[in-house]
Amino acid sequence: MFAGALIAVALLGVGPLAAAPLTLDDAIRLALQNNQRLKVSAFSPQIARANVLTAYGSFDPALTFRRTQGKDESIALTPLAPRSHATTDDYSLSLDGLMPWGLAYSLGGSAQNQRGTFNSFADNYVTFGGVSFTQPLLRGFGFGANLASLRIARANRGISEWQHRQTVIDTITDVIFAFNNLQQARDTLHIARVFRDLTAQLVRDNETKNRIGALSDADVTQARARLATREEAILFAERSVRDVENQLRLLTGDPAFKTTGPDLVIADLAPAPEVTVDAASDVKKAYDLRPDYQAARLGLTIDRASYAAARNQLLPRLDFVGSYGYSGQDPKFSVARAEVRDRDARSYTAGFVVRVPLTFADGRGRARAAQLALRRSEADLVRFEQDIALSVTSAAGQIETTKQRVAATRTAFELAGQALEAEQKRFQAGTSTTFFVLQQQELLSGAQNSYARALADQRRARANYERELGATLTAHQIQLE
Repeated sequence: MFAGALIAVALLGVGPLAAAPLTLDDAIRLALQNNQRLKVSAFSPQIARANVLTAYGSFDPALTFRRTQGKDESIALTPLAPRSHATTDDYSLSLDGLMPWGLAYSLGGSAQNQRGTFNSFADNYVTFGGVSFTQPLLRGFGFGANLASLRIARANRGISEWQHRQTVIDTITDVIFAFNNLQQARDTLHIARVFRDLTAQLVRDNETKNRIGALSDADVTQARARLATREEAILFAERSVRDVENQLRLLTGDPAFKTTGPDLVIADLAPAPEVTVDAASDVKKAYDLRPDYQAARLGLTIDRASYAAARNQLLPRLDFVGSYGYSGQDPKFSVARAEVRDRDARSYTAGFVVRVPLTFADGRGRARAAQLALRRSEADLVRFEQDIALSVTSAAGQIETTKQRVAATRTAFELAGQALEAEQKRFQAGTSTTFFVLQQQELLSGAQNSYARALADQRRARANYERELGATLTAHQIQLE
C-alpha cells in the first residue's frame, strides 16, 4: 500500500501543474528562437557566404580608364644649343579581368600623343584597339592554382554551416538535459519533503508514546535528529532546483534568473520510449549525419586545395604574353581612331617572360608544409572516425544499461517500500525500534531517488545517443533554413 502510493507519486511528478506548463517541445522551440549562443552562431554561415562572394570577385571584370601625362627635358650638348622638350599624353579605356585558368586579359583601346621640340610640338596620335593578354604556362596555370581561394572559401562556408548545425544540436541536447535535470531535481525535492513529513510524523508519534512512558527519550532524540537532517536535505534540494531552473531559463533565452519566487512550471516527462540499437549501421549513419565529421572532411578539402596551389608555386614562371588588334597614326585623333575602327592596319605582339628563382626555398617550404598539413588531416580524420565509433558504441550501450537500471531500481523501490511497511508494523507492535524504522526510511528514500535518477538518465541517454548519431534534428522534426 505504502510502496504503491510512493511509486504513483514518483511517476506523477512533483505536484499539480499550472494551466499552461512548459513542455519539452516548447522549451526547444524557445531555445531555437531566443538562445543567444545560437544567434551568435548564425552569423558564421552568413560571413562565410560573404567570403565566397569575395572569392568569386577575383574573376570579376573591371572597367579601367587611364589618363597620364609625362614631360621630358633633355640636357643641351653645347652651351649655345637649346634644350629639347617632349610631352606625352596617354589615354586608355579597357575591360580587364582574370580567367579561372590564369589568363589575364585586357580588352579595349589606347591613344598616345607625343609632341615636342623634335616635331615643333605638332600632334601625333598613335592609337590601338584590341586585346592584350598574359597566359601563365607553368606557375599560375590551371584551375588548381587559380581556384584555390574560391575552393577554400566554399569549403569554409560548408564548415560554418555544419558547425552551426552542431551548435543547434548541442543546444537542443542541452535543453533536454536541463529539462530532465530540473524534473529530477524537483523529484528529489519532493522525495525529501515526503520523507521529512514521514519523519515528522514519527517524531510526533514517539513524543506521544514517550509522554505515556511507552517509549524512551533516546527514541525521541533519534527521530528529532533525523528530522533535522531531513530539513537540511530539503534546503539543498531547493537550491538545486533553483540553479537548474536558471540553467533552463538561460538555454531558452529567458533572462529572468531568480533566487526566490514562484517556480517555472514544466510538464512532466514520460519515460523514454524504446530505441532500436544497431551499432554497426549506427556508426555508418553517424558518418553521414554528424556535423563535426562532415566539417572535418571539408577541412581535408581545404588542405588538398592548399597543397595543389603550393605545388604549383614550385614551378618557374613562364608566361606567354601577346596582343592583337589594329592601330592608327595621324595628327588628328579622329583620323587615328577611324583607322582603328576601319581596321586599316593590324598590330600584334607575342613573346615569353621567364622568371626562375635561384633556390626555390619559399616554394619548397610552402609545399612541404602544405603536404604535411594534408597528411596530418588525413591521419586525424582516421582518428576521428575511431572516436566516433567508440562514442556511438558507448552511447548505444548506455541505452540498454539505463533500461536495465530503470527496471532494477523500480524493483528495489517496491521492495524497500514493502520493507518499510513491515518495519512500521513491527514498530507499532513493539518488536522494532526507532533506529530500524529510520533506517528503512533512509533506504526507501535512496531507492526512490535512484529510480527517479534512472528514469532521467534513460531520457538523457537517448538524447545523447541522438547527438552522437547526429540525428537530433531529425528526431525532433526540426529543419534548418
